[in-house]
Amino acid sequence: MQNESVPGEQRMTPLERTIDRAAHRILANAPQRGVRAVLVECAVFLLKQAWACVFGALLLVVIVAARLWYPDDAILARNDALTIAAVLIQIGMLAFKLESGRELWVIVLFHIAGTTMEIFKTDVGSWAYEAEGVLHIGAVPLFSGFMYAAVGSYMVRVYRLHRLRFTHYPRVWLTTIVTAAIYVNFFSHHFIVDLRWVLLALVVVLWWRTVMHFRVWRVTLRVPLLLVFAGVAVFIWIAENIATWGGAWLYPHQEGGWELVSPQKLIAWFLLMIISVVMVTWVYPPRPVDEAGTEDVSGSGAVPDPAPSA
Repeated sequence: MQNESVPGEQRMTPLERTIDRAAHRILANAPQRGVRAVLVECAVFLLKQAWACVFGALLLVVIVAARLWYPDDAILARNDALTIAAVLIQIGMLAFKLESGRELWVIVLFHIAGTTMEIFKTDVGSWAYEAEGVLHIGAVPLFSGFMYAAVGSYMVRVYRLHRLRFTHYPRVWLTTIVTAAIYVNFFSHHFIVDLRWVLLALVVVLWWRTVMHFRVWRVTLRVPLLLVFAGVAVFIWIAENIATWGGAWLYPHQEGGWELVSPQKLIAWFLLMIISVVMVTWVYPPRPVDEAGTEDVSGSGAVPDPAPSA
């Protein structure tokens, strides 16, 4: 699946190396051309995505399970149980070496940034949590920060699982300035003019030419980065609908009964994706394609990679 390393780049964890060797044995005789080859690449892509999402997927499973089966008369409040479960998931990620210490710093930063936003947003009434339990800050249960950490976990894991490379990536200091403005606007638009559309335009200008190259198994594909941002925002919105149905939190229009989260939230999640990507680049600086030796000379968008090692 992931075959070679670049000096100075985060390698696979021990468990991932074991899975990688097993995958290579299974795929050793897979065809290199034709429909079956395409299906193999699709299967590997989906498996890598699932592996990258393991933190968020486990957290979402816990939220849904708590909605369906957690007893109303339990001594431990449901929000506290969710917080404890989230902590155990995070400990498990580290114990099984699914995250490195370097990646943990990014995830902690996501947690802090997310919790800070949650405290403010609940105070102004943007959404609300059930008032129960003791593990909370103000009106915000502590498990909420782990939902942002789940996004951070996905970002750092997908970066190395797919060995992401970029062409025409903007300068990090420019993206950092725009990211800071996006984060501030999440707070300031409650008091002054909302600049989200201006910020959205700046994002398009900065990343319009950027192409992401991501490794599947034998091929490296390329896709406009703005399209990736939009796609991930849609998946987060879907997860948000599942989480609100599970009662993790509620928007004002859902208090009388669950309804679909407004599609307008897609803009917020798109802008949050910008923050997420830029935070990850502070740990994994964006690498150009030629550092991986996978330049596309055919113009097809599919770049054959070296034969995978056993």
